[in-house]
Amino acid sequence: MTITTLDPKTALLVVDLQKGIVGLPTVHPIDGVIHNSVALLEAFRARQLPVVLINVDGSPPGRAEQSFSTPGMPAGWTDLIAELKQQPSDHRVTKRTRGAFTHTDLEKYLRDNGVTQVVIIGVATGAGVESTARHAHELGFNVTLAIDAMTDRDADIHHNSVTRIFPKISETGTTQEILDLLHAAQHDDKRSA
Repeated sequence: MTITTLDPKTALLVVDLQKGIVGLPTVHPIDGVIHNSVALLEAFRARQLPVVLINVDGSPPGRAEQSFSTPGMPAGWTDLIAELKQQPSDHRVTKRTRGAFTHTDLEKYLRDNGVTQVVIIGVATGAGVESTARHAHELGFNVTLAIDAMTDRDADIHHNSVTRIFPKISETGTTQEILDLLHAAQHDDKRSA
């Protein structure tokens, strides 16, 4: 479903925009994903809405045909990219699963801050972004996904998430559509003040 509204207390979740991951080949140019992500970060911070910066460091134990592990990766692999310009007000989450809620304080942080909706961006569409979105939906958060602020290494996986999975669990929109809603809400706040 195309984005219709943003709740007054919406948080931005930025998934795995870290040095080791943005250096991998993706189906959409990573520079565009980073540009759109930064635009959303700046808008959320300007409205003093919660921003959560998420990175991945390791993977859960267990068998999988294509498991992933970060030990042995180059130094700095898990560091967030400089373009995010982490602020003291940003909340940090380091995950060891695909989704950002499992075994982290993310749900508690969002609930403690009265968050009812999340906008999710980042890499990879069919892994960290989708897993986090599914879990957020199951926890009862309204979920919005900025489809031009995410990408994947696999075009088929990205397409499947955006066209088949996301419409069932969220609203989707472009960065500009989300920025327009934030801008409209800011004007509404000023008129009612």
